[in-house]
Amino acid sequence: MDRIVATFELEEAARARNFRRIAGVDEAGRGPLAGPVVAAAVIIDPARIPQGLADSKTLSAKRRDAALEQIEALCEVGVGIASVEEIDQLNILYASHLAMCRAVAALGAPADHVLCDGNMIPRDLTCSAEAVIKGDARSLSIAAASIVAKTKRDAIMVDLAQQHPGYGWESNSGYPSKSHKEALRNLGVTPHHRRSFRPVHEILYQAKNAST
Repeated sequence: MDRIVATFELEEAARARNFRRIAGVDEAGRGPLAGPVVAAAVIIDPARIPQGLADSKTLSAKRRDAALEQIEALCEVGVGIASVEEIDQLNILYASHLAMCRAVAALGAPADHVLCDGNMIPRDLTCSAEAVIKGDARSLSIAAASIVAKTKRDAIMVDLAQQHPGYGWESNSGYPSKSHKEALRNLGVTPHHRRSFRPVHEILYQAKNAST
């Protein structure tokens, strides 16, 4: 099957409908057991499109870092974060949407239209928006947002790994790798683990039962 290549077609279609400030929005960190969810909103100037934009999952860390440098130099960028506490309180879907709304709000000026990765539009977005399934592979703006969100979140997890060694967050980014789950069982749950996620909840439940 041919690989989908991100283009500027969705942005141009929005410009044809008289939108000018068109932001691509994506998040990183729905699946991990630890750490926040991070979202980014990126507005690309059609005359200054960065090179090397693609779905962040298809790029090496080196290529993501190079792309991030271009994005921050050429584009308007907003970043939003939802904390572990908010994830546990709201659930991961709504926390992701909260981070997306915060990313859009962090732009230098309001967006006219938002291209959201996925099949849902965050309910608290206050501007025109459309959901784009597999948007990070289809839209250059969403691809840029995916790169920003991924690199910013990875940096947070590397920092947290220094504070809580042994969980491998500098390499697994908090995702439920075998080594991460083993560390959870051996070292216990940190304040940065999502207690509403089953593997973490089960370890806390077992520890509670063992102490009673």
